[in-house]
Amino acid sequence: MSAQPNVVLFSTPSCSWCKRAKQYFQEKRIRFREFDVSKDARALDDMVKASGQTGVPVILINRKPIVGFDLGKINRLLSI
Repeated sequence: MSAQPNVVLFSTPSCSWCKRAKQYFQEKRIRFREFDVSKDARALDDMVKASGQTGVPVILINRKPIVGFDLGKINRLLSI
C-alpha cells in the first residue's frame, strides 16, 4: 500500500464546499488536517502564503494547493 498523502484543508464553518471536501475525504478514508481560518489567524496566513487566495476551501495535497473543491485536481493529486 502506498503512503498516505499529506492533506490539509483550510476551511470555515459556514462554507458548503468545505463540508463537501471533508465528506469526500471521509468517504475515501483519506486522513486530513483541518484548520478553521475564521478562528486561526496563523492558519489564514499559511493558506494565503500557499495559495495566494483568501477564499475557502483551500486544500493542500503534498503541499500542492487546490483552490475550491476541484474534484478532478483532488483525484489527480491523490492518484485516485
